[in-house]
Amino acid sequence: MRSRPEPESESLAGSLLLAHPVLRDATFRRTAIMMSSHDKEGAMGVVLNRPLKRRLGELGGDFALGPLSDVPLFDGGPVEKRQLILCAWRPHPGEDGEDAGVQVLFGLEPERAADLAGQDGVVLRGFLGYAGWSGGQLEGELARDTWVVAELEPELMSNAPDETLWRRALSELDPRWRLLAGEPDDPGLN
Repeated sequence: MRSRPEPESESLAGSLLLAHPVLRDATFRRTAIMMSSHDKEGAMGVVLNRPLKRRLGELGGDFALGPLSDVPLFDGGPVEKRQLILCAWRPHPGEDGEDAGVQVLFGLEPERAADLAGQDGVVLRGFLGYAGWSGGQLEGELARDTWVVAELEPELMSNAPDETLWRRALSELDPRWRLLAGEPDDPGLN
């Protein structure tokens, strides 16, 4: 995994935001956020590693008995907690047949998500809410080292969708991050 540069003019859409290990805010502590948009107006993404231990079918309606009923639900972030965002991703093959990245489809209509549900290698998830920043807010947080920016890697996207995803993503950046990612919550346990 490679860290991405963070120039002010570069969009972070398609990147992974990792909460800095010292971030203690309960909303974002040890989160991995898949960024869907980022421009001068603001930024948006979903938290990948906060499973709700529920399925889309539990929301009822058309989802209860449809092809998306088994799609896992996640807490996507603190904004618009009642809004459902459907996302899919799959490895994007390069010219040599190896995985060259991740193709992310964000904010899918249910019909499109159902079409993708049976395709090989496609991962579907539902997110309730999202993480959002107003114009300049994310840049300010990046300047204060609140977040670590990394590339979305195919092997990472198939990891367990819990805190281990955050630990692994951070650990793969370089040995210093690995040390910080492995710190226990209670320093007395060192």
